[in-house]
Amino acid sequence: MTEPLPDIHQALRGVLDPETGRDLIAMGLIYETRFEAGTAHVRMTTTTRGCPLTEMLRLGVEAALLAVPGIAAAEVTLTWEPLWTPDRMEPLPM
Repeated sequence: MTEPLPDIHQALRGVLDPETGRDLIAMGLIYETRFEAGTAHVRMTTTTRGCPLTEMLRLGVEAALLAVPGIAAAEVTLTWEPLWTPDRMEPLPM
């Protein structure tokens, strides 16, 4: 029997952008998620290159992933290609 995949997206919804109060999924900052052999892999960006909150956001993603049962390790990679734009954001709930 195979184990169910950990809910990586749900964990990332708990990591908030302190400037907007919105989670990183809603902000469109998460570009890719994968799960292989107990390791969660996330490729993410920030709203601007050189954002002073970059390391805090990366550590928040790593901590959120490691709190998920079934995830033994987390690899968080930052990228600025493609550049983030506001059109990546989910619409605000009504």
